Amino acid sequence: MESILTWLLDHLMYYFILLTQHLNLDLIYLAWLWALFKPLCLVLFALWLLPATILLFMYGSSLFLLIYKHWNRLKAAYSEDVWFGALNTLAVIWELQASIWHGYEVEGLEHIPVTGPVLIVFYHAAIPIDFYYLFAKIWLYRNRRVRVVADKFVFKIPGLATLLEALEIQPATAAMCKLMLDQGHVLAVSGVREALFSDHNYQLIWKDRKGFAKVAIDAKV
Repeated sequence: MESILTWLLDHLMYYFILLTQHLNLDLIYLAWLWALFKPLCLVLFALWLLPATILLFMYGSSLFLLIYKHWNRLKAAYSEDVWFGALNTLAVIWELQASIWHGYEVEGLEHIPVTGPVLIVFYHAAIPIDFYYLFAKIWLYRNRRVRVVADKFVFKIPGLATLLEALEIQPATAAMCKLMLDQGHVLAVSGVREALFSDHNYQLIWKDRKGFAKVAIDAKV
């Protein structure tokens, strides 16, 4: 990652120097400034690039699904599941991004049955990118759609309505979780608390809340 940023910034600097030569600016002084502030620029660029990329994927996915939905509607090409082709495409894109950017892997995929209810507890970062990666892996390698529940504030975020619709995301209630499991779905759950208080140790933070455990017992999964 750092080598890519260094390469990109060096090329930007190269073209910047060409511009300064054209404008007759002091190159020695500018080169000194670049050497002085280059480490800071690398850090700031890395801090900006990662969240920007994640947000781009989220909103890009939502925009793609919106276009796909209306394209199918105009062509009257509805199948049994209008979202199948779009989700399959996004799953491939998400998996590529996860593998190249993060080296993302999932151990134990073979333990997910081809049918029947499954409850998966995943890590909820500040931006739940883990769910998209997990969704892609299970969709592509186990041929199953992962369902997920979300806090009510998620449904108020502008620009994500189509993404929520395509992924069939539902409000996070114990009754909804049990219903999904009773219907035989793969259900992925997580806690918002760890999105606020978790750190680089990547640990689940549940505190005293045991709702998902009770759902698992009630649904017998």
